[in-house]
Amino acid sequence: MLENGLPRDVAGLRTLIANVVFIGEPGGGAWTLIDAGVMSFADDIAEAAKERFGDSPPKAIVLTHGHFDHVGSLRGLLQRWSVPVYAHQLELPYLTGAKDYPEADPDVGGGLMSRISPLYPHKGIDISDVVRPLPEDGSVPGLPEWRWVHTPGHTEGHVSLYRERDRTIVAGDAFITVKQESAFAVLMQEEEIHGPPAYFTFDWGHAADSVRKLAALKPAAAITGHGKPMAGEALASGLAELARTFEARAVPHGGDVGR
Repeated sequence: MLENGLPRDVAGLRTLIANVVFIGEPGGGAWTLIDAGVMSFADDIAEAAKERFGDSPPKAIVLTHGHFDHVGSLRGLLQRWSVPVYAHQLELPYLTGAKDYPEADPDVGGGLMSRISPLYPHKGIDISDVVRPLPEDGSVPGLPEWRWVHTPGHTEGHVSLYRERDRTIVAGDAFITVKQESAFAVLMQEEEIHGPPAYFTFDWGHAADSVRKLAALKPAAAITGHGKPMAGEALASGLAELARTFEARAVPHGGDVGR
């Protein structure tokens, strides 16, 4: 489990290239799953949940967005747990079979992961029988202390989660802590505050706004969709620097930062 620097009730599990997040006190009781990782990891996610929470299913599954590496094991988990799935209203077309995501762009970001990105699935999925829009008031079902923050750019309906009392962020892919375009960095999990995965980000103007919105919250701890959790000064200074220099550091050559 990924727990470095995170509060006791927040932990992550790496599913090959992407993280899922468990929120809830260990040892039993209510908990919520954030994202569903890559395909074929339902058993691993369910086993980790059982070790942490016992036999209780989650109150809900909340999706930061619907890319393949965040919903890959969702169907397998829903076969085990009869629970609702929540996502932003703007993400629902990609989760109800109405729309597909744009194809990945292999010419941005550099690195092997970018070059092979056309092989990554980009089709939407259809979970219209269980998916629901997140409440408009910013609350998160099953997580009374948390609120969702709309952080578009990587996708239209991307959200991050924030808890004010300890300034913890679940960032999804709004920013990440590894250079996801590089296979070597992904393999070694080299720690670096980085913009969203370039090959699947299609609105760099909104992506920049989203990073600055999260940086303004001054998070003390964060777990992202890719990479290790970070906390303290390394997170604060790294995220502030990314926010300040986003266009130069994160936007690939030719990336559109207009609205």
